[in-house]
Amino acid sequence: MPNEIPYKSFCWALGTTSFRTKDFNKTIEEQLALLNEFWELPENQNANWSGDNDTQTRYYDFMKEKEFVVGSANNKPKDAREKTSGLVDIGIIDGNRKLTEAGTKLLEISLSNDFTTDNFFQIPRDSFLYLRQLLKTYNNVDGTVVRPFIVLLYVLSKVGYLSSEEFTYLLPLCTSDEYTEQIIDGIRANRNHSVSVDDIIINRLLEMDNYQAALDKFLSNTVTENLICEVGLNRKSRNYDKPYLRLYNELYSVFIENDSSRLPFVYSATKRINIGKWWRKYLFNTASERAIGRNPVVCLKQTAFSDVSNEHQFKKAFFKIMHLFKAKATLSDYLDLNRRYIRTTDIVLFEDGTVKLDILPKHFFNSVADELYAYAYIPCEILFEDSSLEEIADCLVINEETVIDGVNAELGINVTNIDEARNALEDERYRRLQHLIDTKFSDENIITLLGYFEDRNDTEIKNMVTENADIPTIFEYVLGIFWYKISERQGKILDYMKLSLDADLLPKTHAAGGEADIVYEYQETEYYPAHSLLIEATLADSTNQRRMEMEPVSRHLGRHLLRTGNLNSYCVFATTYLDINVIADFRGRKNMPFYDTQDYNRSVDGMKIIPLQTSEIKRIVNDDKKYCELYQIFKVAYDSELPPHNWYEESIVQKV
Repeated sequence: MPNEIPYKSFCWALGTTSFRTKDFNKTIEEQLALLNEFWELPENQNANWSGDNDTQTRYYDFMKEKEFVVGSANNKPKDAREKTSGLVDIGIIDGNRKLTEAGTKLLEISLSNDFTTDNFFQIPRDSFLYLRQLLKTYNNVDGTVVRPFIVLLYVLSKVGYLSSEEFTYLLPLCTSDEYTEQIIDGIRANRNHSVSVDDIIINRLLEMDNYQAALDKFLSNTVTENLICEVGLNRKSRNYDKPYLRLYNELYSVFIENDSSRLPFVYSATKRINIGKWWRKYLFNTASERAIGRNPVVCLKQTAFSDVSNEHQFKKAFFKIMHLFKAKATLSDYLDLNRRYIRTTDIVLFEDGTVKLDILPKHFFNSVADELYAYAYIPCEILFEDSSLEEIADCLVINEETVIDGVNAELGINVTNIDEARNALEDERYRRLQHLIDTKFSDENIITLLGYFEDRNDTEIKNMVTENADIPTIFEYVLGIFWYKISERQGKILDYMKLSLDADLLPKTHAAGGEADIVYEYQETEYYPAHSLLIEATLADSTNQRRMEMEPVSRHLGRHLLRTGNLNSYCVFATTYLDINVIADFRGRKNMPFYDTQDYNRSVDGMKIIPLQTSEIKRIVNDDKKYCELYQIFKVAYDSELPPHNWYEESIVQKV
């Protein structure tokens, strides 16, 4: 049977599902560097990308040579296209995979490792560029243009925040002015408990003429395999919908013919469907097939099928549920992608199951939301350019007074200038940090994470913290949080950690890398003098640890001592495994001078470096030891004359 009813897109998505990658910022930056290098090779300077499988194959091989991809793709040109297409969408490379003006600027930021926050929003330079690019980024949804990020800003200005469910299933359905207003009304109605999210999705789909035509055809014809495949409106191959016929027949037996003995066969039929888990969760109150076999009626939930009394009602319910689950599966698939791209801006918070703007951008964009929304459904002609906010839209002119008024109203303060507002926002940032630590980095969770670092269970580490940072960066971050806690949450830890953090205060990794340490500043107390503590972290072990860490650690500390002149400062070297020769080297630094290489008259006579294994850090957490106690333990350990092979066990392990 020919497909008389066309598939039509019903939602937008940022990027493409083929560019779903961990360490998102780092991967984008590495990809830009690779493309830049690839096109500079003599054999590629006159090559074209579009329609040229040879060039695309060479780029895949180039990525593999540079260890950007692993394995071997069955279709190298396709894989090369997929690895780069998302960057075309946001305008940092063009269709020919050459860096655009915006992409060149992003690469420049990455290579210079300059992520300063020199803009009104106080976000890193790369994040500010991503913000400008996403304001310009547009989708073509079945012939209609939509700029997803502008739609997000507009919707947030009207409803304040989005729940995770609203962000996942409703926001991407805003593909036109008419649909956006319907979704906003639907969100408000849902919050008043007068309509469900599922109803909003179904109603939105049935607004489209192809879904309505499919429903009409389904209701007026005998259900066959061909009909199921026709009205299933599968985007790729309609043959994928063939298993729905068996599910339809089994459900028909149960709800129209009242044969509950067929319920185990309903469960079995869902297993043949790619998204069968949605059906099983909807229909049954248990995942146990054996329980369903023993007592099927008890395991059946109340559903849309429960109240049907004739074939017409049954068919209508089946059609709606089938397309509801298809839509929700698609939207769920896009969730991670949309979230990754939106997070690059560092102005959107994803915390406690809600999505909202950070305070400063919130009040700026709320003040211009209606004017900016005028651009939401038109393409952007300057997508590839490194544009200013004003060049993107005339209304994007910073009005500090309006923003200050909004900040005052939200925080209940009375500041008069933007610097005072930023100080208040910094206090708010630390309030969010306390909440993050309490909910995500409890003592129990830190001990669990340290165990995962020891076992190199990278998957669980990323699940617990973030997928936008590599494991060494996350290790540094967790150590920073741990040290802040044992320092009784005193000091500016967000400044002390030499890491890039996203809007949710979680770490992110850049291609260029950054300083590999934490510099904690302590004021004088009755327990210790004023000093700096450098915390160096590594996951390297054995030979790699000796090669990679002995010289950099002492160099970092030596330079710090020379620069500050405070000889009370010292270093803690944290790792999952301590090599005996690393311990010996660090103990030897106690009696070894460190010179200024530019002026031999400047030197320090010795350095205090305390190695600390994660096994001891876990005991510190368990015993609730504070830094004032550790300082004394480290002081006594430093003064010890024990030989290195006894020193760590007797001076650190036993004392901690």
